Amino acid sequence: MSMIGSSEAFQPVSLKQEGDDQPSETDKLSMEDGDLVKDPVPSQISRQPSVTESTFYPNPYHRPYISRKYFVTRPGAIETAMEDLKCHVTKTSGETIQGFWLLTEIDHWNNEKERILLVTDKTLLICKYDFIMLSCVQLQHIPLSAVYRVCLGKFAFPRMSLDKRQGEGLRIYWGSPEQQSLLSRWNPWSTEVPYATFTEHPMKYTSEKFLETCKLSGFMSKLVPAIQNAHKNSTGSGRGKGLTVLTEPILIETYTGLMSFIGNRNKLGYSLARGSIGF
Repeated sequence: MSMIGSSEAFQPVSLKQEGDDQPSETDKLSMEDGDLVKDPVPSQISRQPSVTESTFYPNPYHRPYISRKYFVTRPGAIETAMEDLKCHVTKTSGETIQGFWLLTEIDHWNNEKERILLVTDKTLLICKYDFIMLSCVQLQHIPLSAVYRVCLGKFAFPRMSLDKRQGEGLRIYWGSPEQQSLLSRWNPWSTEVPYATFTEHPMKYTSEKFLETCKLSGFMSKLVPAIQNAHKNSTGSGRGKGLTVLTEPILIETYTGLMSFIGNRNKLGYSLARGSIGF
């Protein structure tokens, strides 16, 4: 039986051949390390300035999974709505349209409703448009000469309110809230409210196009001069007060807010893809 010899018999063998005076890679590293230890002054390393191109990610205008739910963002939907309303104004009044805006109306019960707004020379049109069937469902005409106050500010609620919202809005008055009947004030479907409240549409930041169409400041910059011109050109007696533009909190008198809580969380006031329902 053969036996394995002692490990002392094994000696390390160098592969370096005779006459080969070039140091190995290990020797080079050892020599370099030794030089670094001996040299107390660190050598200056020249660095080339790096040129990098900064990019914004994610793109603030690209939210495909959210925007696709809203039918207003489908190709050609908002353009079709604007063309329909433009034809309606041309046939009925012939007034000059100064701009279109896509905003969210907030009613006196804090319910959100998707609306298209048009400002002409004499009229403010508030349109409820069905972006699924591409048809106008309801159109409200408000004479600009009847508007006497415009308020811009943050939303405010009673202290005991359970459904509050953040942000700011714009409220347009064409009648006195004190003259509003108690029945219409507590009726969530009332159409006799003498004012309208708006805020920016949730699709504002999905594209450059909607960034301009849903901008509340852009709407106000066109609305105020149009109202002032309408007051100057008005032949009726009017209110004699002109237009007052204020910056103050916008009060929404809701307390329990159960109806608006359910509706706003599920976006019931928008033309929205609800998904398939079946078994």
